[in-house]
Amino acid sequence: MSVLFDQNNGYYDQQSSQTSDNLQFYQSQYADPSSYGSHQHQHQQRSTSFHSNTLTSTPDIGYGGYTPGIPGSQMNSQPISWLAAFSAGGLEGEPPLLEELGINFSHIKTKSFTVLNPLRPVDRNIMDDTDLAGPLLFCLAFGTFLLLSGKQHFGYVYGVAVVGCSTLYIILNLMSPQGVDIPKTASVLGYCMLPLVMLSSLSTLFVLNGGLGYILSVLAIVWCTYSSSGFFTAVLGMNDQRFLVAYPVGLFYGCFALMTVF
Repeated sequence: MSVLFDQNNGYYDQQSSQTSDNLQFYQSQYADPSSYGSHQHQHQQRSTSFHSNTLTSTPDIGYGGYTPGIPGSQMNSQPISWLAAFSAGGLEGEPPLLEELGINFSHIKTKSFTVLNPLRPVDRNIMDDTDLAGPLLFCLAFGTFLLLSGKQHFGYVYGVAVVGCSTLYIILNLMSPQGVDIPKTASVLGYCMLPLVMLSSLSTLFVLNGGLGYILSVLAIVWCTYSSSGFFTAVLGMNDQRFLVAYPVGLFYGCFALMTVF
């Protein structure tokens, strides 16, 4: 059986009225006309199998499961990425927001309890994670308690903190052979300010400009000085120079105690 094929248009049935100028005769591979449908069905199965393997084997690239070579995958998945960014779960593999901001409540809790228990030995690696979230929180609480007691000293609090941290940073680097950076200095001084924060909270209930207030202020200064000097000597390895470190640190905390009492 002979059939006609056009090289550009494909399969045609033979017609007697056509000329053979643009047509060529080929021997048909379908000896039986009924077998043409089965061959076409097998070709569709192979095509479907190829596309399914492509979909399952191609890895997702980018956000939202975008698959290169498959039209429409980026268009359909882009809204899902935007919705995931604004949802509570966030994008896959994205770190938590508090971690990106450098806020770790477990470390704040550990350092705060170390300050509240000054007789406990200080771990030398406790300040490896230099965070300023706790010191900023304590300074804000200190200024807020002073505000509740009728003293608006936020500018003085942060001004003394900046000047004091810069001065102690210079002094400690002159005394220590290995040196210390200014964020670590500010972190130690800020965490050890916790007893003064408790003293300022008492100023909202009682008047500290008296004998009892003076005694509590001296105790708070000694507490803060002992804790911070313990931190610095443990981190910098200056156990023989603790009294030399405690002197400028005590003057630093004395300024905050004067704000609380007067």
